[in-house]
Amino acid sequence: MFQSLKRLIIGRPIATADEGHQRLPKKVALPVFASDAISSTAYATDEILHVLLIGAGIGYAAFTRLVPLSIVVAVLLVIVVTSYRQTIHAYPNGGGSYIVSKENLGTVPSLVAGSSLLVDYILTVAVSVAGGVLAIRSAFGFDSKWTVPICLLCVLLMTLANLRGLKESGSLFAPPTYLYVGSLIVLIIVGLVRVFVFDNIEPIDPETVSEEAVELAKGASSLGLMMLLRAFSSGAVALSGVEAVSNGVPAFKKPESKNAATTIVIMATILGTCFLGISILASHLKPIRGEDDPTGIALMAQQVYDGKNVMFWIMQISTFAILILAANTAYADFPRLSSIIAKDGFLPRQFSNRGDRLVFSNGVIFLAVVASVLIWAFDGQISALIPLYAFGVFTGFTLSQSGMVIHHLRLREPRWKLSLAINAIGAFTTGLIAVIVVVSKFTQGAWIPAFLIPIMVTIFYSIGKHYHRVKKSLVVPPGYKAQRHTHYVVVLVGKVNRGVIDAIGYARSLAPERIIALSVVQDPEEERHLHEQWDEYDIPIELHTVSSPYRELTRPVFAFLDEIDQERDDDIITVVIPESVTKVQSQWLHNQSALALKARLLYRPHTVVVSVPVHVD
Repeated sequence: MFQSLKRLIIGRPIATADEGHQRLPKKVALPVFASDAISSTAYATDEILHVLLIGAGIGYAAFTRLVPLSIVVAVLLVIVVTSYRQTIHAYPNGGGSYIVSKENLGTVPSLVAGSSLLVDYILTVAVSVAGGVLAIRSAFGFDSKWTVPICLLCVLLMTLANLRGLKESGSLFAPPTYLYVGSLIVLIIVGLVRVFVFDNIEPIDPETVSEEAVELAKGASSLGLMMLLRAFSSGAVALSGVEAVSNGVPAFKKPESKNAATTIVIMATILGTCFLGISILASHLKPIRGEDDPTGIALMAQQVYDGKNVMFWIMQISTFAILILAANTAYADFPRLSSIIAKDGFLPRQFSNRGDRLVFSNGVIFLAVVASVLIWAFDGQISALIPLYAFGVFTGFTLSQSGMVIHHLRLREPRWKLSLAINAIGAFTTGLIAVIVVVSKFTQGAWIPAFLIPIMVTIFYSIGKHYHRVKKSLVVPPGYKAQRHTHYVVVLVGKVNRGVIDAIGYARSLAPERIIALSVVQDPEEERHLHEQWDEYDIPIELHTVSSPYRELTRPVFAFLDEIDQERDDDIITVVIPESVTKVQSQWLHNQSALALKARLLYRPHTVVVSVPVHVD
């Protein structure tokens, strides 16, 4: 029944030999790898304004700070993209932060980079889904109480789709991405033309938005340095996802590095232009919004297009689509990276296992569960999740670029000094931003990844030490020969029945040195009855009984096995447990004490546990 349900939801298994790999041209690779980065234009400007309006309370003065802050973010984007072009050419097989750090900086920095990326991917799902649902809520105007359930439903649907083996194909990513970019450019052009050429559009009246927006518009506080830095770090989330192109270089058509480098420049051009365009438009239309109000893009689209017409709906639906695709990108990257770290021995091996549909199912499920917990804990509010986001992003950037600095110093390839300077500037800049993020937003939630990442690194390192000890203990030394042991068999007996008789028959077929039947009884009457049955069936092995007045099974069995161990140190004891096996739907009706006993015996030295099933249905 379980297998049938699994096939219905997940689909039929795919053979490993059927796994294919399609090389992507630039026009298809752009939406596949850039959807995460480009989607940040849907919320980055809003997040700057959120800090200035709600956090700092400076009212309309926020719009005079918006464009300068956006220009600084755009300059930072140029620095990061220029730096990653060096990574693309240096690592044509894919140069994510984890790989670059591992090869150039060592184990611990690579684990910091890996932890940062894993946290980043989890937050990508939470932030993108929350942003996508907010875009739909802005269009339809449904109550905010439905935000979390709809977010969780989106996560569930994406999880099921990825467990079925959803691929990063151009047919899936291209239409929504290009539709969103086209809709956003049209909105920016039409809006700016109406502002600067025709002068026939008014700023948005806060009274048409909400009472909270009216109160925010009245703010007149002064802007302190900490709030300014906090607003800048909120806008810097526009850079999230920039690394994706450098990770996926092998997926490009030849010449891979050249095509990937061109694609990352195109992506940065679209991202920077649209981000600046939206910020300039917002500085004129002044979309003041409260916590539960529509997004800034929704308010501006409604103002530019004079209401909720076709262009408005296209803008909102395409925004939802690209944000969901950005979340889906994390579903590909998180399981892939966790499988690489698991293969290196720093995550449980289960993360490197492929499921029936050739996906890393355990990684997909883990990602979905943690992202869902975050959405639930932060009530699906994108502004509450953003402070957790940027620190991991810029930590990964910094380690990747620092690794590239060591790479250039180590290999000294042609034009290495110029490449070294570019990556050094990138490492310094992104490192400075990471510090600004954690300091300015520490109390807003940035402390969570700042503490979580070192804890993850410690856990990863402990897992690695465990696997190293296990591997070392299993090494076969020169001339090693297995030691011969005395073989004893202990058959556990509850009542004399067919299962016990079959278990004794199996035990005798092993031809051990000695066979002992052991029964744990509660009182003398039970013991007497058992011996009578033993004599009646003329069972030719010795029967030992142990009294347990407190109805405990495990401790008396272990005490008896310890007595056998004291006779000879080199004993191998096989514990044979007869078990009744019935249909799946009725198995739970039977006592599960044997299962608990087997779990305990597994950790006992020099002990083998064997179940002899008796199929009763």
